[in-house]
Amino acid sequence: MPGAKSQASSATAQKAPASSPKPGLKSMTGYAQAQTGAGGVGLRISIRSVNHRFLDLHLRVPEGFEPLEPRIRQIVRDRLHRGHLDVTLRYELAGPAAVSINQEVAAAYLRAVEELRKQYGVKSEPDLTAILRLPGVIGSAAASPDDEIARLEPAVASCLHEALDKLDLMRDQEAAALRDDMSVRLATIATHAARVAVLAERARPAFARRLETRLKELLGEFQIDPARLAQEAALAAERSDVSEELARLASHVRQFESLLAGASDVGKKLDFLLQEMQREANTLLSKTPGNENESLEITELALGIKGEIEKIREQVQNIE
Repeated sequence: MPGAKSQASSATAQKAPASSPKPGLKSMTGYAQAQTGAGGVGLRISIRSVNHRFLDLHLRVPEGFEPLEPRIRQIVRDRLHRGHLDVTLRYELAGPAAVSINQEVAAAYLRAVEELRKQYGVKSEPDLTAILRLPGVIGSAAASPDDEIARLEPAVASCLHEALDKLDLMRDQEAAALRDDMSVRLATIATHAARVAVLAERARPAFARRLETRLKELLGEFQIDPARLAQEAALAAERSDVSEELARLASHVRQFESLLAGASDVGKKLDFLLQEMQREANTLLSKTPGNENESLEITELALGIKGEIEKIREQVQNIE
């Protein structure tokens, strides 16, 4: 047994070193499994990952493999930074090594049977098959001792790296799909913002007319000083000017696109940018009162921008 396990560990340890994770956008959603076996030893590691604000690692190992937990956790932390992870290690023995016969227990049963035969004059021979079925005689092999666990450590590490490589590939594929979806939505936001800029410029005279009408309603027959009216119109136009909001929104969109292009570990940065984009969209809505055609269209476009931002936010929750 020890020789077989040692051979398995040696064979696995001679494999090519696991590849390092590639830079780029990563999804936190994925599943992967890897296994290795030689000399009657079988190892299987499965990893399931979903989104989480931090790295939340849940590890399950067979009884007796607890000494390997620190090494497994360190390997995972070196490769992944965020996500809820379920990592499961399974250890199996195959062939003749898969079962273990407790010689002492079997001998005790046989001695008891022999004493009963002599005591009661039973001449029939004991049924060996029946003896093997008795509790404690035969069963699964016991957990490996510490020296065997130490010899299996390279095999476990290699198998874990292989599983992480597969998980990384799936996370890349998931991230590519998310990137495509978010890029389309960012383009929609940019198009809406450009349309808002045109409408806002066109709406300036409408703001002045609305102010003049409102002042006439308030002052009745009193004459309005044209200079005062012009001053108030300028103030109203300044309060309703959305050029700064549009400029900041465009800047946030460009930064977002830059992060999508190739950076890694950017989920929190993307989420922050979305908060800022949502702030600008809210300001657009607050600065476009009235029921003129331009104002109504700006409101509709700003609501559309907010909707696209929320949809992007849902996708960003899955980005590492």
